[in-house]
Amino acid sequence: MFNKVLIANRGEIALRVIRTCREMGIKTVAVFSTADADSLHVRFADEAVCIGPPASKDSYLNIPRIMAAAEITNADAIHPGYGFLAENADFAEICGEYGIKFIGPTPSQIKSMGDKITAKTTMIKAGVPVVPGSDGLVTDLKHALGLAKEIGYPVILKATAGGGGKGMRIVHDPSNFEEQWSRARQEAKASFGNDGIYIEKYIEEPRHIEFQIAGDQFGTVCHLSERECSIQRRHQKLIEESPSPFMTDELREKMGKAAILAGECIHYEGVGTVEFLVDKYRNFYFMEMNTRIQVEHPVTEEVVDHDLIKEQLKIAMGEKISGKNYYPQMHAIECRINAEDPFKDFRPSPGKILSLHTSKGHGVRVDTHVYAGYVIPPFYDSMIAKLICRARTREECITKMERALEEFIVEGVKTTIPFHKKLMKDEKFRSGDFHTGFLNTFEMGNPDE
Repeated sequence: MFNKVLIANRGEIALRVIRTCREMGIKTVAVFSTADADSLHVRFADEAVCIGPPASKDSYLNIPRIMAAAEITNADAIHPGYGFLAENADFAEICGEYGIKFIGPTPSQIKSMGDKITAKTTMIKAGVPVVPGSDGLVTDLKHALGLAKEIGYPVILKATAGGGGKGMRIVHDPSNFEEQWSRARQEAKASFGNDGIYIEKYIEEPRHIEFQIAGDQFGTVCHLSERECSIQRRHQKLIEESPSPFMTDELREKMGKAAILAGECIHYEGVGTVEFLVDKYRNFYFMEMNTRIQVEHPVTEEVVDHDLIKEQLKIAMGEKISGKNYYPQMHAIECRINAEDPFKDFRPSPGKILSLHTSKGHGVRVDTHVYAGYVIPPFYDSMIAKLICRARTREECITKMERALEEFIVEGVKTTIPFHKKLMKDEKFRSGDFHTGFLNTFEMGNPDE
């Protein structure tokens, strides 16, 4: 059992970890920037240490300051949450050098999945289906054009160190290949310090379906079924649900086995997510693996009744998992509530929350770190809450979400609640007829409508 866990993160995920630690009798340490001094994760942790000014590079990405906070508070473990340093192999390695347990996979496991080229090569060797594409990085434009012709248009250019849609370009024909090639490399270099690019066949109208897995230190890996993540804007997820309305029992078994195989081939330790693209014929292809807890983990928790943060902690403490796979017993949908104006191209809307009323009732969950009077800082991700609804069927879940969205009131800043309200009424969404490009033709209309 850990005595004290430092959470190297902020906001709702830090608060989420604090809650589970408290239930397990583990003390917690919050770290915070000066911009987050009034955040709830600071208030509810047993101890809190300021680690720097607002900029992430000077606080939540500053490894020496985080390690100093761990040392002065005698923390024996660090939970990285998601984002920031959660998939930083160097950080995990430094934790080990200081005798502090990193609650997550080993540095070598993070590295094996962190680079998309390495991950793809590993999956091919393991027998997991992958999207046709280049064997590795492509550095020469002439070679890239030849490969694109061989693979067949459309193709997608991807940054090997990428994430969040950065360094990614879809090319439909050779005429603008060179322009998109240059833009992808420039963006990758600016975002990740690495302009490495590889090429894949672009799967048209794909579904983004991911499988939650867990693996212990003894080589056992299981899955906790799937999440549907196809409703996204600029490769950023806005809504997640489980089970997927596109899923069949046969496909779930095939994808579940592939996800377990992906974890077993790297001896994965911790909870993680294997992400797949699924075409309209239900062929699926490995896309990437996230070696951390996901933003959307509550969706899985609600349908299989399993605390994934607790599972992380138990695995990190050396406990064995049962090896049993988990399947959805209910239906759950998560709406990300962001401080953005959906009527103005989702422009960020930081500022002071004047009043706040969160949704309540049977089967309704809200994960948030904000409150009335809280000032949303402009320095970080704009997500301020996650609204999760659970019901016996998808239809009942959508109806419950509509009611919950009506009750969720935030005054003082713009939020994405109007977007979610409109989406819940959309016939194609309600019927399950959508893919990752669905929002490209989705019109918000007039805010007065």
